[in-house]
Amino acid sequence: QTVQVGDRRLQISNLEKILYPQSGFTKGQMLDYYARVAPVLLPHLAGRPLTRKRYPNGVDGQSFFEKNAPRGTPDWVRTVTLPVPGSTKNRDTIDFVVVDGLATLVWAANLASIELHVPQWRVDDEGQRQSPDRLVIDLDPGAPAGLRECAQVALMVRERLDDLGLDLFPVTSGSKGMQLYATLPGDLTSDQTRDLAQQLAQELTKKHPELVVWKMTKSLRPGKVFLDWSQNVAAKTTICPYSLRGKETPTVAAPRTWDEVSAAAEDREALQQLEFDEVLDRLEASADPLAQLLG
Repeated sequence: QTVQVGDRRLQISNLEKILYPQSGFTKGQMLDYYARVAPVLLPHLAGRPLTRKRYPNGVDGQSFFEKNAPRGTPDWVRTVTLPVPGSTKNRDTIDFVVVDGLATLVWAANLASIELHVPQWRVDDEGQRQSPDRLVIDLDPGAPAGLRECAQVALMVRERLDDLGLDLFPVTSGSKGMQLYATLPGDLTSDQTRDLAQQLAQELTKKHPELVVWKMTKSLRPGKVFLDWSQNVAAKTTICPYSLRGKETPTVAAPRTWDEVSAAAEDREALQQLEFDEVLDRLEASADPLAQLLG
């Protein structure tokens, strides 16, 4: 059917298609969620080249990451052409979509782009990559570790970065762990930001070897939290705050408060991943916990 989104008319389809069989969550509900959460989601997408994880047949079917703007992309959708990360050939480029408004968000979601992933840097009005404007630390627990252990590590990271004058903002990932974000002034390169995060990961591993691991070796992770510093590499992307996740149920990368994280560090049941309706209810009840991250 055709819908009016701002000054754009969009064709949307298959609204009754079930994307999450376990809960019966449909494509129409996904589009509705993204439209309702757009006021707080769009600022985290603005200016950032978008990588979409698409689930054409729902979360039980095959999925794929898509960076290039697909064939048939409307001419009003903003795209930027950037080199393929790590390529030495000038002709190796990607035409990224940049979500600069609700119409582009709805268009992307209509392509079954359940997950929205972005880098920690933006492009300027001319499409040139800028220095990273935020740091991210991804906390990935290795079973039987879970959100309680992530919360304990998050508090350690917060204390350490507070010494550097960086305010930290927690997000439960909608999957297993958490992400921690801090605003940067833009005076560091992506490599320097990565090095800062790696140094922090090594420092905490040395102090708390029973709980933290900085090496990527998966055999080292059981019962510990991998403090993933690599998400700050320029070529890497992280799930965007307020994005849905392609899991069994429609969970969300949901901003949390430090009171919640502190409670979770003591009580394993105090913190759970949130689903879409819980996130919408929280936004109606209180302000966006990530508002200060945006400056």
